[in-house]
Amino acid sequence: MKLPNRKLKLFTQMVLHISIVICTTTVVAAIFFTKIINDLSTQYLGHEAMSVAKLAAQDDRIIRAFKSENPSKEIQPITERMRKQTGASYIVIGNKQGIRYSHPNPKYIGKSMATSNQPVFKQHISIVYFGEGISGPAIKAKTPILDEKGKIIGVSSVGFLMVDVKKRILTYREEIIVLALLLLVMGVAASFFIARRIKQKMFGLEPEEISYVFKEKEAILESIRDGIIAVDSDFHVLSVNKRARELLSGNFPLHDSIIQTSRLREMIQEVIETKTGRSNQKILLGDQVFVIDFSIVSQMSEIAGVVLTIRTEIEIEQLFDEVSKIKSYSENIRALNHEFLNKLNTIYGLLSIEEYDKARDLISSEVEDRQDTIVFLMTAVKDPFLVACLLGKINRSKELKVDLNIDQESLLSELPESMDTKLLVSILGNIIDNAMEAAKEKHEVGATVIVSFTDIGRDLVFDIQDNGSGIPNEKQNTIFTEGYTSKEGKNRGIGLSIVKNSLEQLNGQVFITNSLLGGSKFTLVIPKR
Repeated sequence: MKLPNRKLKLFTQMVLHISIVICTTTVVAAIFFTKIINDLSTQYLGHEAMSVAKLAAQDDRIIRAFKSENPSKEIQPITERMRKQTGASYIVIGNKQGIRYSHPNPKYIGKSMATSNQPVFKQHISIVYFGEGISGPAIKAKTPILDEKGKIIGVSSVGFLMVDVKKRILTYREEIIVLALLLLVMGVAASFFIARRIKQKMFGLEPEEISYVFKEKEAILESIRDGIIAVDSDFHVLSVNKRARELLSGNFPLHDSIIQTSRLREMIQEVIETKTGRSNQKILLGDQVFVIDFSIVSQMSEIAGVVLTIRTEIEIEQLFDEVSKIKSYSENIRALNHEFLNKLNTIYGLLSIEEYDKARDLISSEVEDRQDTIVFLMTAVKDPFLVACLLGKINRSKELKVDLNIDQESLLSELPESMDTKLLVSILGNIIDNAMEAAKEKHEVGATVIVSFTDIGRDLVFDIQDNGSGIPNEKQNTIFTEGYTSKEGKNRGIGLSIVKNSLEQLNGQVFITNSLLGGSKFTLVIPKR
């Protein structure tokens, strides 16, 4: 299959597309989460600073130290331990005048605080804000320190320097980047597995190849002379070819592409349940009999659906008719070849022993005998197909060593133009074959079949009788059923069913009686119009 060159195969395209989506999503998510972490870190550290400030403001040791002669000596060690435990950048305790009692850098102790404490002292509130002090920009929290009487005696100020905050955020960002890269690698790897899995599901085909194969299969399906219908396990019609639509038009109700015919649904369900196909199943749809084959469609060891191959019963009969004719011609040629070889061997023998007169007599007798038969048939029967059929059966009878006689009083003028001669030949050929087999089965020597016919009156009448075993009365109504046979072997029990169907098409009848020869007599009555 030669297809146009492509720059990228489906597998590569899928990997690239999925990777781009994953990469874009990961980058956007990383940026988004980084911003969220920045905001959350600021809010969290503000709350953390306030918690530490209140913790220091409520420490009894610090409150008592305000009454001592040297408050900073007692407060500084306490706040430093607290600072190290909480991770704060600084904890500063100051009095109402703003003089520091503690600071991470001892040189600032005893000096005025760099930022205003007015909101704390005047409004008696705790505040969190971003500001810049002597240590640099920081997230700060301030809260008043109250004595045992509830009076403000000082302020607790806690801060997280932005330098430290940025270090924390940078650590978080690095973790996010590592996680994003890990997700990206996993996503790209997953894209390989996903793309490969999809390609496996698509039998390794590219989209262009799938399109080509689909169109190719569709063309093949439409060109099949049999009707094809594919259904799933829920009776939904998946595909119908042109021939199926032609055959089933008006006979096959399809509503919303679901099979509605109950008998057909039962047959499909049986095939699905037994996981076994069916062949040559007859079903009446509308006013026509169809022959259907059921083939299962498997997927992952499960029955995914059923394919129906549909033909009309008439088509099957016509096909069998054609095969029967070919077989008949072959047998006739073989019979003639066998007969002529025997005669030639006899003539050769007579010539070898110089019995020339006897050889001449044998040749003359054979030519005269055969010529008489041909002349009689050509005179009595005007239809060449019937003449050929009867000559063929005569040749066949000689091979079987059956005496096939055609009544010399028989006469059949030209058949009506509306009559299908092929059906008549099929009927007559099958009954004569059955008669010869029945006679031969009973008589190894002396098997006899007599054929007579006339077209006097409004009907064509054929009588075929033999000296076989005959047909019991109780079986005369069943011998025309397809599959019925008294013989062993395959492909039996079909000929007489074809006779019945062909007679019905010609509006004819068949009567079975006892023959004067001792066997059966088949009388065919076919109206001329």
